[in-house]
Amino acid sequence: MSIDSTGRVVLVTGGNRGIGRAIAERFVQEGYRVAVTARSGEGPEGTLTVRADVTDSAAIDAAFTEVERQLGPVEVVVANAGITKDTLLLRMSEDDFDSVVATNLGGSFRVVKRASKGMLKARFGRVILISSVVGLYGSAGQVNYASSKSALVGFARSLTRELGARNITANVVAPGFIETDMTAELDESTQAEYRKAIPAGRYGSAAEVAAAVTWLASDDSAYISGAVIPVDGGLGMGH
Repeated sequence: MSIDSTGRVVLVTGGNRGIGRAIAERFVQEGYRVAVTARSGEGPEGTLTVRADVTDSAAIDAAFTEVERQLGPVEVVVANAGITKDTLLLRMSEDDFDSVVATNLGGSFRVVKRASKGMLKARFGRVILISSVVGLYGSAGQVNYASSKSALVGFARSLTRELGARNITANVVAPGFIETDMTAELDESTQAEYRKAIPAGRYGSAAEVAAAVTWLASDDSAYISGAVIPVDGGLGMGH
C-alpha cells in the first residue's frame, strides 16, 4: 500500500461507525492526520474525535476550530453523516422529509462551507460527498433520502465551478448495497432478493468505499472534479 507522506488533515463526518469509520481507518493507514465528528461514540484508533451535530452550524464551527487547534487546517473533508426515515410518500410527515434533508444535504452544506475557508487560503482542497446509488436510481419509500442524496451531485458540480481554479476538487461517491449493521438486519430472503439485482452478485464492503474515497483525496485524482464515482457492483449502471 502506498503511504501518503503529506500527512494532510482529513475530517470525516459520522466517522464513528459503518462506512464513515472504514473511511477514517483507511486514511489513518495511508498516513493522513484524521479527525472524525460523532454525536456519540468514538472514531477508530489513531483519530481525533470531536462532538458535532451536522444540523448545528455553531457545533460544526466549534468542531473545526478544535481540529485546527490540534491537527492543523482541514485539507480533505468527507461529508458522510446521514440519516434515513423511510416511509411511503403519502405516509411521510413534513418532519420525516425536512429532518433527512437538513442532515444529509444541509449537513454537507454546513461542513463544506466551513472547510472551504481554509481550503481557499491554502489553495488546496478535496471535498468528497458520500451519496448513494438510491440518489439517482430511486427507491420506493425513500423520497426524502433519495432527494437529499441526488442533490449532492448538483452541490459538487456547482462547487467545482466556483472553486476549481483554486486547486480544490469536489466529487461524489455513491455506494450501493454495502455490508453494514443496517444491511445485516435484513432477513435472508430480502438480502437474496437485493443480491439478485446487483450484477456483481454480492454486497460491497465498507473498505471498498473507503478505497474510492482515499483515491479521490490523493494527488492521483487532482484532475477529477464534479464526478460521481459509483461503488455499487454495477447496480446503478452509470447513473
